[in-house]
Amino acid sequence: FTEAAWKDILKKAKAENKVIFLDAYASWCGPCKLLQKNVFTKKAVGDLYNTKFINVKLDMEKGEGHALSQVYPLEAYPTLLYIDGNGKVLKKVVGLQTPENLIAIGKSVK
Repeated sequence: FTEAAWKDILKKAKAENKVIFLDAYASWCGPCKLLQKNVFTKKAVGDLYNTKFINVKLDMEKGEGHALSQVYPLEAYPTLLYIDGNGKVLKKVVGLQTPENLIAIGKSVK
């Protein structure tokens, strides 16, 4: 996962012509922890996401995440957002996903 200011992440996405994968989570969220522990750690998930996306993980209740939750309103955690370099949401997925689902979703994002 990339650690940088949101404006720099958007610039990087444009420069590399990649989509941003944003894991919007909260520290108290159980399904978010399961996603982190059981899904993001799978090699097949990492292989696809590390080549195709700029991966970002943000606690939406702290720091820059709080401001971004105003831009990208969330109904629940985790919310997985696929965002282009202009900040436009291409796809939004809510809730815990299996590794297989996450891979299928990742492949479907253009």
